[in-house]
Amino acid sequence: MKYLEDMQVGITRKFGAYAVTREEVLEFARKYDPQPFHLSDEAAAKTHFGRLAASGWHTCAMTMAMLVEDGKANPYAGLGSPGVDELRWLKPVYPGDTLRVEMEIVEVTPSRSKPDLGSFRSAISVFNQADEPVMRMTSIVLILRRPD
Repeated sequence: MKYLEDMQVGITRKFGAYAVTREEVLEFARKYDPQPFHLSDEAAAKTHFGRLAASGWHTCAMTMAMLVEDGKANPYAGLGSPGVDELRWLKPVYPGDTLRVEMEIVEVTPSRSKPDLGSFRSAISVFNQADEPVMRMTSIVLILRRPD
């Protein structure tokens, strides 16, 4: 188990392999982001996407799935997140893409009011199979300090 004291600025990790399927793109869009270019090849062809594209929110969800899987393989004393900063969708994500994550710790902060807690910020970049960045965000994670 890793704690706040194990988080160091500059630590970088690469992980994940999420296969984006047409069925999942359509299912997510129907339920959460029913814009025409996420639902129809014909509608998407008339846009800058050129073809059916995943919702940016779906890209966030797929990224979260990879983060959780990595957390199972590399456990840390995380307590959730108060949010993300600077979320950017850089390129469309299409059915047939395979996504992966690169994460770098950019800030580590012990809590001033809760001695058993802290947080860290990580710069998260998501890439497709051609190593093109498709999404970037800064994530904030609450984490326990090492018990005495």
